[in-house]
Amino acid sequence: MNCISEAVKSARKIVIKIGSNTLSKPDGTQNTDFMQDFARQCAELIKSGKQIVLVSSGAQVAGVSTTKEWARKKDVHYRQALCSIGQVELMHQWRKAFQQQGLHIGQLLLTKDDFENEHRSLNIRNTLFTLVDEGVVPIINENDSVSFDEIKIGDNDNLSALTAILWSADLLILFSDVDGIYSENPKTNPNAKLIETVSSIPELRKSVKIGETNAFGTGGMETKIQAAEKITVYGIQMLLANGDKENALTNLSDESAKGTLFLVE
Repeated sequence: MNCISEAVKSARKIVIKIGSNTLSKPDGTQNTDFMQDFARQCAELIKSGKQIVLVSSGAQVAGVSTTKEWARKKDVHYRQALCSIGQVELMHQWRKAFQQQGLHIGQLLLTKDDFENEHRSLNIRNTLFTLVDEGVVPIINENDSVSFDEIKIGDNDNLSALTAILWSADLLILFSDVDGIYSENPKTNPNAKLIETVSSIPELRKSVKIGETNAFGTGGMETKIQAAEKITVYGIQMLLANGDKENALTNLSDESAKGTLFLVE
């Protein structure tokens, strides 16, 4: 059994983050076929006894799908309004996808303030436990429609890490559009090597070149490494894998699973 499949099989409480690029088609609109298939994979894991919390990006992508004439507007008020529209559509599509699997979903829209306030963070934790215990899939996103710099987390990699810590998860899975962390950018250097396990994040930082953010997402590899720094000190492993592959979630339990696993320090 390889280290990735062992980590997935041994984990009971799993936080899964899906990025905007994974949720969007090449034209920038929602990939609803992916959402339906991913809900099926989540349902399979739940039936096997695992508990899942989903952190889903994609409000802006969903907003563009709904209100195409706003796609090129850069004003912050339009972007926040676009997220407001898109969040409704995003949850509508997730609700339809999980409904096909006989599962209900619950929505939590959070800001940095929610995690820093003791009473609110306790309420979030209690809500997560209640939803999961009742067989409901919680879906979390940052409240982009109201967030500003002082209360903004800024990316869902770090949001998912904060969620994993608060919920006392066993494993955090970040789905990206690459197989994991490479020695260099694999999209520009075909000789880049996949780093399968990371036991020391400071050593990793010395040995890899961190690329820029991608087209739709708000974070690149840097935010994923930040997420790993947050959770490994709490005894939670983190796995970075490619969400664009067929059966990306269920195949992580396979012996041939690929990705980068951050081990507990």
